[in-house]
Amino acid sequence: MKTFALAIAATLLATPAAAQLSPAERKMVATVDAEYERHVALLERLVNQNSGSMNFAGVEIIGKMMRAELEPLGFTVIWKPMPQAKRAGHLIARKAGKPGTKRLLLIAHLDTVFEPDSPFQKFTRRISDGKDEGEGPGAGDNKGGMVVLLSALRAMKAAGTLKDANIEIHMTGDEEDAGDPIEAARADLIEAGKRSDAALDFEGLSIQDGKDMGSIARRSSNTWALMTTGKTGHSSGIFNPSSGDGAVFELARIIHRFRTELPEANLTFNVGLISGGQELEVDNQGIRTTAKGKSNIIPAYGFARGDFRTLSEEQSTRVRAKMKAIAAENSPGTTSELRFEGGSYPAMAPTDSNRALLARLNVVNKDLALPQMEPLDPLRRGAGDISFVATDVDGLVGLGPSSRGDHAPGETVDLNSMKRQAKRAAILMTRLSREKR
Repeated sequence: MKTFALAIAATLLATPAAAQLSPAERKMVATVDAEYERHVALLERLVNQNSGSMNFAGVEIIGKMMRAELEPLGFTVIWKPMPQAKRAGHLIARKAGKPGTKRLLLIAHLDTVFEPDSPFQKFTRRISDGKDEGEGPGAGDNKGGMVVLLSALRAMKAAGTLKDANIEIHMTGDEEDAGDPIEAARADLIEAGKRSDAALDFEGLSIQDGKDMGSIARRSSNTWALMTTGKTGHSSGIFNPSSGDGAVFELARIIHRFRTELPEANLTFNVGLISGGQELEVDNQGIRTTAKGKSNIIPAYGFARGDFRTLSEEQSTRVRAKMKAIAAENSPGTTSELRFEGGSYPAMAPTDSNRALLARLNVVNKDLALPQMEPLDPLRRGAGDISFVATDVDGLVGLGPSSRGDHAPGETVDLNSMKRQAKRAAILMTRLSREKR
């Protein structure tokens, strides 16, 4: 439910002097610092357990490891299997606090892009030149985020502020490769958003030009597939009325018009796979093709698959309509079929209420003597789970640590960034949790 009005944010930012940290907040800061090595050690254990999205047993083991950390903090934890979505499942944790106060939804994910057959499997720590870094699969995305979340909660418990907080945590097991149907895979998260007042996503902190940025928006991720057909025959007859243009020229026509007619602000689109020929086979996942053809035969089949990303659902609807209209204007002797596939991630628009929530975080930054965080350009942020609740609850993205090289061997997290992120999160959650709904 949308609750953070711009007027509230303006009042907070207009306060003449920053409020000093309370004794409880100073305790949180001290606790995060004191437990730093404990949390680095936890991150190492998490990283060294493979949890690629399709390693169902590994994802569930990470869930059990997180359960062991959350239950001592007073959370009731359940494991929600997802056989209907062909994925491992999700970890859901809830803790009731003071009645009538705001309900917080914390979001993270258990899985990584690195499956068991990846050569990149182990955590390595490097300390040099004032830097403290950890390299490993998922060290930043998102095992580092889970550790920041735990560090913040432990700091709240040590300061006595956790007991009154109403908190629900969703750690999905398939953020990197969402289950299908997506409606089943994200049903629990969507329902949690409807009963919450603020959502905090513990994916990685974005840094631009050396400055920590506040993320109030994420773009959508939508997959499309295009199949074209044409009349095959000797190439000497191409373009004549009886033979037509062939499937590959029709495919090229459509993609060229996508490139020239679709561009608009906050939209990107991509062709990730293309193939065509006299014969064509596409695998069940739509990611591999086998084609056969000769230079003197008009191709009968063409295939392309890609994605597009938008900043709002209104924009997604408009782009789909334009793509359908372009595909439907078939060249002579050809047909086309454009499909928008399941598993799409919606957009998280940069709303005024999300800006107001960032303003709340910037009050925390001021009290911690940290620089203000400006809103990040949404083009610099990909899709994520918080988007499924974005129409129902105010949200912030990027409460996790800073990292580089995500999704590739060599992924490296800035371990020191976990401390400032945990401090920000603990204080923000404490302040929000004390407010009336």
